[in-house]
Amino acid sequence: MSWSAKQYVAFEDERTRPARDLLAAIPTMDARSAVDIGCGPGNSTELLVERFPNARVQGLDSSTDMLDSARKRLPLVHFDTVDIATWSDQGPFDVIFANAVLQWLPDHARLLPSLAARLAPGGSLAIQMPDNLNEPSHRLMREVAADGPWADKLAGAAGQRTDMADASTYYSILRPHCARVDVWRTTYHHPLAEGASGVVEWFKGSGLRPFLEPLDETEKVQFLKQYLAAVEQAYPTLEDGSVLLPFPRLFIVATR
Repeated sequence: MSWSAKQYVAFEDERTRPARDLLAAIPTMDARSAVDIGCGPGNSTELLVERFPNARVQGLDSSTDMLDSARKRLPLVHFDTVDIATWSDQGPFDVIFANAVLQWLPDHARLLPSLAARLAPGGSLAIQMPDNLNEPSHRLMREVAADGPWADKLAGAAGQRTDMADASTYYSILRPHCARVDVWRTTYHHPLAEGASGVVEWFKGSGLRPFLEPLDETEKVQFLKQYLAAVEQAYPTLEDGSVLLPFPRLFIVATR
């Protein structure tokens, strides 16, 4: 799946807010090594650099477009093109930061302990994952995908996101490997001045990508037209012309 840094940062303030909240919950005070896995265009990496000025901070992502943007933003930080699913650096790291990336990877029962094992003593694994697969925004993607001439092309699109476990499951996965595990869920409510079209633009930079990439240009236009019509019904326009987008996210800070 290709990523567009330009599309992603169209809502940079809103996308960065959960990263700030996650970073604020990390108890590690004086990190010497921090890695931002799935760093995207570097907005979350920039927060790590500010929080841990004495640390060697590096960013990892599989998208060259995202990394090009990150390098322009932070020319002094080392960025690598890496598939996080096969990332093998054992560290140890004082902070492993994974903001809005692990929902794209399977087998969390294996993956999360593997990441925790790369922490230095007292180090923290900080994770934030969108928990919105059952929200109208994503349910409607699946419905539009199944109800159109593109149904065969999109048969596997929904499966590219990992189904989220509940908080107690994630706690149980990580607790045997860490001295402290903090898990919480927050729903942000983002006002989008563009109305329902703002919802579509938001998810064109993330959740819609697996549904759009297999389509030709004509199909993409028609898919987005049908999706927009469905979104307009699900997210009513407020008096000021905006819509309020509820966006639940799951947070985990596990400290070794």
